[in-house]
Amino acid sequence: MNAPMPAQIDRAARQREAVAALSAVLPAHALLWQSEDTTPYECDGLTAYRQRPLVVALPETEAQVAAVLKACHALQLPVVARGAGTGLSGGALPDALGVTLSLAKFNKIVLVDALARTATVQCGVRNLAISEAAAPHGLYYAPDPSSQIACTIGGNVAENSGGVHCLKYGLTLHNVLRVRGFTVEGEPVEFGSAALDAPGLDLLPIVIGSEGMLAVTTEVTVKLVPKPRLARCIMASFDDIRRAGDAVAAIIAAGIIPAGLEMMDKPMTAAVEDFVHAGYDLNAVAILLCESDGTPEEVAEEIDRMLDVLSGAGATRMEVSRDEAQRLKFWSGRKNAFPASGRISPDYMCMDSTIPRKRLADILLAIAEMEIKYGLKCCNVFHAGDGNLHPLILFDANDPDQMHRCELFGADILETSVAMGGTVTGEHGVGVEKLSSMCVQFSPAEREQMFAVKRAFDPAGTLNPGKVIPTLQRCAEYGKMHVKKGLLPFPGLERF
Repeated sequence: MNAPMPAQIDRAARQREAVAALSAVLPAHALLWQSEDTTPYECDGLTAYRQRPLVVALPETEAQVAAVLKACHALQLPVVARGAGTGLSGGALPDALGVTLSLAKFNKIVLVDALARTATVQCGVRNLAISEAAAPHGLYYAPDPSSQIACTIGGNVAENSGGVHCLKYGLTLHNVLRVRGFTVEGEPVEFGSAALDAPGLDLLPIVIGSEGMLAVTTEVTVKLVPKPRLARCIMASFDDIRRAGDAVAAIIAAGIIPAGLEMMDKPMTAAVEDFVHAGYDLNAVAILLCESDGTPEEVAEEIDRMLDVLSGAGATRMEVSRDEAQRLKFWSGRKNAFPASGRISPDYMCMDSTIPRKRLADILLAIAEMEIKYGLKCCNVFHAGDGNLHPLILFDANDPDQMHRCELFGADILETSVAMGGTVTGEHGVGVEKLSSMCVQFSPAEREQMFAVKRAFDPAGTLNPGKVIPTLQRCAEYGKMHVKKGLLPFPGLERF
């Protein structure tokens, strides 16, 4: 039998230390450390990167969360908070020598206040469950990511999630009033307020979208909005990508803010139609889903205006949902884009970037060229109204060469988005997936400011370490590789 390597000895010793400390503050059933028990936690929705944690802690009360954090802080153990694991950037990827803090048991709806139009819920409550609880009061929670049937509000806060209706109703940031949780030291902390303002510095916008790097969220108060009396959706077909992209800009330029404005290209439409039979036009090069909601009078007027704009932009076919069932059918296709892609490819990598609306056609044409360059197919679906792209690169993870080309393809999309005036992420976060691309987006000085915020909350850097903000060394290595391979015209990277 081979003797264990030093790293294995360190891991085993560290695991025994962690189990001993956490056994003192958690019941036996709330602590996992055997490999067969921790393997299900080795990745989130980004399955290309996997790592088993030392220990998985499953607290059931806030007192237990505080105790776990205090114990980990005393041992300087890294802690990675995890919700439903639906994230797509590796934000919940475990630390090899750390603790995964699963908050799945925090799934209670604390209060639905119909008069104040708010809901206070624990962090493990599913996004859709909030709307289901508010429905008897004629209210709902507006942000609706495609994974809303499974994703949790704590994860939505971590990633600042959006959804198909974010154009009109905003992202998580615009719909959360208050976040309660704990610091890395296990001290209680609260951001925002149930009132219109909160005392002291406004730190709520910093915490929302911070990807679990600043604090551990346990409870959230969200805004609720009245359910619209009517909603109707237009499915518009285009025979040219550029005309479809220009139509999006034309709708916004006309002063119309649709409840939803989504776009899918032909490969994505074909994959979805075969899966859910939503009634999509399979001959179209691209389709737009344009929704209006409000009173019947408001909807009728806005639908007519959008039809005029779409017709003037060159739509080849337009169909307005006849009833609620058909409207939901139209949206079921969009919301099932990811599982539909999983049916036509062994694996896919879902990218996430933003661009100015006027560059929609440019990025799609650029992606088409990348398909040839990297020898991989890509299906495109995105929140066209706010320029948030979700290209799905199809590949086989069992083929190391395909995996490598997929990573290069993804980096190319992100960096092309930056070159077009956009950003490397819209709502999926940076996690581990986009660390290198952050080197392109932000200068060393800007990244140092991000680290300064991180240090203010977490001086030792043990809360979700190694995520979101790339180090100077990583950017230097990436810059040299980037220039050497000539992937994109960003030679300035070599100075990093």
